[in-house]
Amino acid sequence: MAAIMHRLLKPTSPSLSSSISLLRRSVSTFPQNAVADPKGRNVQWVFLGVPGVGKGTYASRLSSLLGVPHIATGDLVREELASSGPLSNQLEEIVNQGQLVSDEIIISLLSKRLEAGESKGESGFILDGFPRTIRQAEILDEVTDIDLVVNLKLREDVLLEKCLGRRICSECGKNFNVASINVKGDSGRPAMSMAPLLPPLQCASKLVSRADDTEDVVKERLRVYYEKSEPVEGFYQSQGKLMEFDLPGGIPESWPKLLEALNLDDHEEKRSSAVA
Repeated sequence: MAAIMHRLLKPTSPSLSSSISLLRRSVSTFPQNAVADPKGRNVQWVFLGVPGVGKGTYASRLSSLLGVPHIATGDLVREELASSGPLSNQLEEIVNQGQLVSDEIIISLLSKRLEAGESKGESGFILDGFPRTIRQAEILDEVTDIDLVVNLKLREDVLLEKCLGRRICSECGKNFNVASINVKGDSGRPAMSMAPLLPPLQCASKLVSRADDTEDVVKERLRVYYEKSEPVEGFYQSQGKLMEFDLPGGIPESWPKLLEALNLDDHEEKRSSAVA
């Protein structure tokens, strides 16, 4: 292990090496291989997929169902941006251009989040937005054992509409989507519908668009994903850990099918339906 890490870290800066060491310490107390049965909790899962596909939505729902933290590196970056800290100006330029945040910064933010969770008694995680490059996947592979990688897939024309419809409440910070998507089937692809995720009345007048949700930036983020991040799918596929999941529609259509693919039941949802 030491020899592998030496080879892995050789071309990195001292600050990146320090961030990786912190990441290793942050996950060292988590139970390893604890999810032969996902109902056993303490899962260590990764969600992959192009920007805007819905990783946060489904990872967050699974986080609540399984009782493990959902850690979205995009949220960590946005929190750092909002803090007006020393990295905020640098990050703002990177995010608004649709580029990837450096390994050094993202690993540092992730390590701090894992350490904070550990101090509160958290164990396990569902990672969303990391790793985004083969390099990051190799680093993560050396510090912990990922159980499962869920790769969400969505046709690109639907994805673009979905991204352009995203809105955030400027007061409560919750995410919504004003796009009503109805795409006809073509070239062997099925038709797809996604209803808008509209805000409650108290949020309706406070919706704002993310600075990076413009058509040019979304297309650039997709280009960067295909170049830098798509190879990560192959990395995990070669390890037998990748589960491909084609989203059939919006949350009502996709959530039950995702649970079925993961061999999980949403008992709370069933109870709510029965009561209704």
